[in-house]
Amino acid sequence: MRRNKKRILFLLLLGLSGVFLLGKPLLSGIGEFLVDETKPLQKADAAVVLTTGVDYTARLIEAAQIYNKELVDKIVINGDRKSKVLQGLEEKGYREECHWSVNPVSVLNFFDVPTKDIVIIDAPEAYDTVSEAEITGRFLRKFGLNRLIVTTSKFHTRRAGYIWRNIFDEKFNIQVAAARKDPFDPQAWWRHGRQIRQVMAEYGAWFFYLLKKRL
Repeated sequence: MRRNKKRILFLLLLGLSGVFLLGKPLLSGIGEFLVDETKPLQKADAAVVLTTGVDYTARLIEAAQIYNKELVDKIVINGDRKSKVLQGLEEKGYREECHWSVNPVSVLNFFDVPTKDIVIIDAPEAYDTVSEAEITGRFLRKFGLNRLIVTTSKFHTRRAGYIWRNIFDEKFNIQVAAARKDPFDPQAWWRHGRQIRQVMAEYGAWFFYLLKKRL
């Protein structure tokens, strides 16, 4: 009986070791696939900071650094997301004390981006990458900003670039920049609970987007 238990334990440990040794390259590949940025970046009209998702401040910092390298003349931010609860409060007369853009503009100002070079777009209807691209893109065409560097989190770069290029086809020249301050590690994402959730959510979003295109 004890001999059987030891044998089972040994086989279990051997199997786990095999999964770890063979699985690590596979897991790294899963993370690395999500990261797809343009290198080297070329001169563009504006850096567009995507809002939906996480690590927004890291995206703002990346856009500021792109601006300071004189690769863009403008930085575009969008926001003013409103939940149904907040909309209900506003219908009763509630008003927020400051405009949604105050904090992101202050971050960009901190990195020496003047307010005159920040394009602010109110997009309360945007709720995901697709709707954000559609709403923001319409305004950008009006502003005559056609060569864009889309700035977002590392794990979001491939899908964001794909969606923007797919929606606007030849209307925009799209480059994608990953926020270097974003902590996502494509070669070790499975060691961090938050990053596991990000990877699962990102692949789920890919599946949902491609499924909607076919329906």
